[in-house]
Amino acid sequence: MEEKPTELSRVNRQKNKRKKRMWPKVLFSILLVLAAVFTYGYLRVRKTTDTIHTDLSDEEFVKESHASRNKGDVKLTEKEAFSVLLMGIDTGDKGREDRGRSDTMMVMTVNPKNKKTTILSIPRDTRTEIIGKGVEDKINHAYAFGGPTMSMNTVQNLLDIPVDYFVSVNMKGIQQIVDAVGGVTVNPEISFSQDGYTFTQGQPQKIDGAAALAYSRMRKQDPEGDYGRQARQRELVLAILDRAASFESILNFESVLKTMENNVQTNLHFNDMMTISVNYLSALSNVEQIQMEGEGTKINGIYYAIISEEEKSKISDELKKELELTD
Repeated sequence: MEEKPTELSRVNRQKNKRKKRMWPKVLFSILLVLAAVFTYGYLRVRKTTDTIHTDLSDEEFVKESHASRNKGDVKLTEKEAFSVLLMGIDTGDKGREDRGRSDTMMVMTVNPKNKKTTILSIPRDTRTEIIGKGVEDKINHAYAFGGPTMSMNTVQNLLDIPVDYFVSVNMKGIQQIVDAVGGVTVNPEISFSQDGYTFTQGQPQKIDGAAALAYSRMRKQDPEGDYGRQARQRELVLAILDRAASFESILNFESVLKTMENNVQTNLHFNDMMTISVNYLSALSNVEQIQMEGEGTKINGIYYAIISEEEKSKISDELKKELELTD
């Protein structure tokens, strides 16, 4: 004998039907929210990249023919190796408002085929020809004379390689960027104190932006002088990049983007950055650091780092190999 449905069972069936009808609405709402978040994120990142983008003057940027391609003409979509000049500008440090000098200069080559990134540090006191100025001077003065274009031309001439892109950040920006990503961890090679902060050899410590600025600035207490400082600056750059890729920083992306807008400049376009993030990720996770070394001397009472032809040739050959260039 068939059991007649009770009032309670009818109510339960009605509730289940409502739940079944509700699930598509819930899922659709979730998709709408995700789409809105993605769209906002996309537009927000696009706004930042448009803000920090700086075009180089075709008349001023040297594009001499070099092996298989012209300087500055790299095809990212074809996964060609490329180079970037990274510069830390002293504008914004201690209240400075002028154009400033590039007290930190690094050339980064990225090769997706051998899955390797190389970061070369150039001493800021390197004596070389300033291309576009017609004088020999410290390489960090090129930025003061002619901004990123003159700096890129000068580095290209010094190393005999193409410099495809540049990224510059002012010294005050280093502090703000470190704070925006929630601090970074460093492992000091020596013990020292700077600007009220103490760092102990071999003891990893998480530091905020102000401490990071002190960590990257110290030079006089280091037995290796400016070379020791450059090693800490490379360490700090890698720590920032590692931290910026963390889940916590992604959640705090609004703060990171605002900080970039106020402190960073580059000639990379939005599409370039997206292509690099897809095609070059494996290379960016394998980093080798090298240091250009020179002999310190004074000329007319001014200190310079004199780079020997042998040193320049050795480094140039190594970077050409990474960029897959042949003479």
